[in-house]
Amino acid sequence: MASHDLLDRIRLRLEELNRSERKVADVILADPGAATSMSIATLAQAASVSEPTVNRFCRSFDAKGYPDFKIKLAQSLAGGTPYVSRAVEPGDGAADYTQKIFGATIAALDEARRQADPVRIARVVDYLIQAKQIHFFGLGASGAVAQDAQHKFFRFNLPVTSYVDVLMQRMVAAACHTGDVVVVISWTGRTRELVDIARLARESGAVVLGITAPDSPLARECTETLEVATPEDTDHYMPMTSRMIQLALVDVLATGVTLRRGEDFLPHLKKIKDSLQETRYPAR
Repeated sequence: MASHDLLDRIRLRLEELNRSERKVADVILADPGAATSMSIATLAQAASVSEPTVNRFCRSFDAKGYPDFKIKLAQSLAGGTPYVSRAVEPGDGAADYTQKIFGATIAALDEARRQADPVRIARVVDYLIQAKQIHFFGLGASGAVAQDAQHKFFRFNLPVTSYVDVLMQRMVAAACHTGDVVVVISWTGRTRELVDIARLARESGAVVLGITAPDSPLARECTETLEVATPEDTDHYMPMTSRMIQLALVDVLATGVTLRRGEDFLPHLKKIKDSLQETRYPAR
């Protein structure tokens, strides 16, 4: 397996590692860039394990030893095809890049699942269930996620919109009132326009929820956030796994709102679903 898959392989195998090796993996995954410059003694100390444990961990990922592991880790951070995906190399054939994209997506979703904070999810659902109206904002790939969120949330019998145009987002944010909820979706949390819009919406009295990176400028402007830190570098590669994580989080929130509405709300959802029956040919 190519060296740039190393980080994904570590994430996929976390549950298989023993307690000591898991400590090593946690230190590496917390800051892979820093790990590439650590000596074996420094890494062992950071993970509170012995140096032989670090070496054993490295060999379990097909490295000859710690120096070889660091080289593979550095390649994992730097590899890939710019503007396509870090998981893909220029010479990959259809079988290669198909497996790599699916594998990277599965690994990223599994890592996001581990990071998902049920307490924060419950708080975000609380805000959504009390909203008078909900606006979803996103740009680029996150804009498509905002539109998907509108498709999910319109079923809840309250006004729901999505906007992917900056000027419309600014005007809607300025027109918000207490009781409105604005959900801003941004993988990096560093898009200037969205940070400004989040601030404007909050100043107008709206609750601002973010699906974004931890400790980002956007996160600091939000009332509450769902934060996921995975290594996809959307500054240099096409957004792929990040988009799937955002979509999954929207599904989690929609499910939370549905369950909070209770069984009395199910006939309403059934009515919407039944309205589609006449548009489809019968299943064979």
